[in-house]
Amino acid sequence: MSKRHPIIAVTGSSGAGTTTTGRVFSRLFASENLSAAMVSGDSFHRYTREQMARLAAKGQFGERNHFALAANHIDKLEALFYDYSHTGNGRHRQYVHDEDLELIEAGHKPGTFTPWESLPANTDLLFYEGLHGGVVSDTYNTAQYVDLLMGVVPIVNLEWIQKIHRDTFRRGYSQEAVVKTIINRMDDYVHDIVPQFSHTHINFQRIPLVDTSNPFVARDVPTEDESMVVIRFRDASEVDFPYLLQMIAGSSVSRHDTLVIPGPKLSLAMDLILRPMVLNLMAQKPFA
Repeated sequence: MSKRHPIIAVTGSSGAGTTTTGRVFSRLFASENLSAAMVSGDSFHRYTREQMARLAAKGQFGERNHFALAANHIDKLEALFYDYSHTGNGRHRQYVHDEDLELIEAGHKPGTFTPWESLPANTDLLFYEGLHGGVVSDTYNTAQYVDLLMGVVPIVNLEWIQKIHRDTFRRGYSQEAVVKTIINRMDDYVHDIVPQFSHTHINFQRIPLVDTSNPFVARDVPTEDESMVVIRFRDASEVDFPYLLQMIAGSSVSRHDTLVIPGPKLSLAMDLILRPMVLNLMAQKPFA
């Protein structure tokens, strides 16, 4: 961790909602006039889309799937965190999604990567959103460099519903293909994704208040109004629960370290909880 060059990371699986959380932070950074180096976990995948497809056709699956540590450049991610925490810079690249029109217009093909390059100079902090921001294994430890680490963890049936709807309606995959991906990823989800949530400072877990017993036949994603959010803090002594209960209508405390809020209040809760933490990180930065 570095007072001079702080790192904030949001970790969670595909379809969990980390991208939405990233937008919350982008608005927060803009409102506080903070310059953040924004890094996506997709950019550290080891294989392009075509390479993964060719390997899958051979039954090899590119070290199984993107959840698996072996299918990613975790060494480069850890190096980025180390370098940024010490120097305020580091190497990264971008994965080109189908909706990244600016990158596509610049000549980059969807499903590939831009070249590795240095982060922008003179940023206030680094923000990472992706699958592996909190990895602690026998080989890697990305979590040790993160000053504020958050997990976005819907209960698993809701996570599957969100992924199925996103990948079928927005990315054009068949439901059968998405379900197969979920099944193929299960072992790596258990071993490489879930353990990270024990290293987070805060976890946000959305829980639907409607029946999601069979996520593979759900016709729509439960809305915010049909959900509650459980927020668990690693260090409850740093949390002003009375203030949050006063500011967030309908909230309650279920355990000494856990706040429960109505689903529609998530953006408000994130701002009330995270803005002071971000400003505290900035206040610790030396002037010179």
